Amino acid sequence: MNPLTSSTIYLTLFSGTFIVLISSHWLLIWIGLEMSLLSIIPILIFKANPRSTEAASKYFLVQATASMIMMMAVILNFMNSGQWTIINPMNQLSSLMLTIALSMKMGLAPFHLWVPEVTQGVSLMSGLILLTWQKIAPISIMLQIAPSINSPLIMTMAFLSIILGGWGGLNQTQLRKILAYSSIAHMGWMMAIITFNPMLTIFNLIIYIMLTICMFLTLHYNKKTNTLSLSNSWNTSPLLVSIILIILMSLGGLPPLTGFSPKWMIIKELVSNNNIIISTLMAMTALLNLYFYMRLIYSTSLTLFPSSNNMKIKWQFENTKMTLFTPTLIILSTMTLPLMPILSTLY
Repeated sequence: MNPLTSSTIYLTLFSGTFIVLISSHWLLIWIGLEMSLLSIIPILIFKANPRSTEAASKYFLVQATASMIMMMAVILNFMNSGQWTIINPMNQLSSLMLTIALSMKMGLAPFHLWVPEVTQGVSLMSGLILLTWQKIAPISIMLQIAPSINSPLIMTMAFLSIILGGWGGLNQTQLRKILAYSSIAHMGWMMAIITFNPMLTIFNLIIYIMLTICMFLTLHYNKKTNTLSLSNSWNTSPLLVSIILIILMSLGGLPPLTGFSPKWMIIKELVSNNNIIISTLMAMTALLNLYFYMRLIYSTSLTLFPSSNNMKIKWQFENTKMTLFTPTLIILSTMTLPLMPILSTLY
């Protein structure tokens, strides 16, 4: 891609998200979402092939449908309130339509089926942007309308996302699909707490983005996209194999790693709000995610070739890819649990 074209596309993508973050006018928010949508399409088909074109088409159709539903909700809200600013409480029908539209944009169940298909069809770095940056804008809108969201509805969708995000990834061998189902499950955890403590949603989003970026960068460094190729990565980059093991355990929410902290704080908050049964079920269904993470850990770190042939040892060869932010992200993704008592007092 031409550097000028590339810089323009990425500037539009980031500008669209920032417009959504700083706006309180519904029309500006909608424009920001459309800027992000139109600018990410060329990023998704960066390596043009039929699969990436299909993925970009699916993404565009789903997001365009969500944008139309959102605009209809905004118009209904304008007819009832007489203003374009975000106000609470909103009309019940407008709130319902907005919740559906934003759930489609985030990939929340039952509108989640596009997420693994689109992620699998694009490159690793395009999938990284899709599963991290593109979640920020819709979640920021959800945070602004949180007092008006129907709590039983969003809790049901969140629980479905956690179940289907874990269940869908069990038989997957493609790493991008596994991370896509992981994203669906993490979205469920974020939405489960949004009506009780929105700050915990932001905290969970930050931890999720750090972990996902770290995982995608390690896969990009290794050039691995499926379980079989990942199981052979020990002879090209043995150090990254152990790092992938730690990151996957952190994604699964095992203590004493960073990924344990948002699940711990969300369950604590739900229990304090008398949601004991749903929090117990969420903790149990999180084991589904942990299962396919452990399967990746087993195939990557706990299995080796039966012989130590010198021709298989390739880690001495120099890899020219940059790992500028990877060490910092690895530390943040694994070792920040001791800071949780300080962070919990802020929430």
